[in-house]
Amino acid sequence: MNQPLRVTPQAAPLLELQVERKAFGETPVLGQIDLRLQPGEIVSLLGPSGCGKSTLLRLVAQLDREFTGTLRRRPEQVGFVFQEPRLMPWLNVADNIGFSQDQGYDPDRVARLIDEVGLTGFADALPKALSGGMAQRVAIARGLYGQPQLLLLDEPFSAVDAFTRFKLQDLLLELARRHRTALLVVTHDVDEALYLSDRVLVIGNRPGTVCRELRVGLPSPRDRRDERLGRLRAEALEALHSARVI
Repeated sequence: MNQPLRVTPQAAPLLELQVERKAFGETPVLGQIDLRLQPGEIVSLLGPSGCGKSTLLRLVAQLDREFTGTLRRRPEQVGFVFQEPRLMPWLNVADNIGFSQDQGYDPDRVARLIDEVGLTGFADALPKALSGGMAQRVAIARGLYGQPQLLLLDEPFSAVDAFTRFKLQDLLLELARRHRTALLVVTHDVDEALYLSDRVLVIGNRPGTVCRELRVGLPSPRDRRDERLGRLRAEALEALHSARVI
């Protein structure tokens, strides 16, 4: 298996977001955060519930524009995969993938994505006929349909069993390599963050800030039993213990 695309150190940043403050009403959610991604880089946001991980992802997606700070750089094409597949129940798999308000329906691209996510033969299936893992494969394909340079994922595998999660993680890495797509992933799973990522940003406290940055620095594909991942896991758990939400 080929190694997933990794960041070129000399490349200009794909994403630059500086947050000074983000609040909901009088409640502060995010504090000072300087977030950067390079082309092809995979970064996970790890932290306890309520620390602002998903809020930060929404700022990058520009689903929320109300914050103090600057979005200096962002690719034109950004895809989003939510925690729930959010498929339209009246559309089949192919139409869910190719549904777009900004682009026309491209049957060839849809067919390729169906094959790439391992759903050959299910183009005409309705969401109610799909398992949870299959539905999330459709959601990933839909996220890639617009050919984004950056794909945002908000706990995309939290609702599936462990074996399906492992398979979807490997699929995601292969798709990121094939499509030359950078990934920004929100997760509560330490092992998932370390297995997928070039860097892991541990976010905690309130308002949320980056408490620690872990550079994984291991080649891909990775062995989940690698002792080096075990040592990084201990470091990540220590950081999480300190990154409590007050």
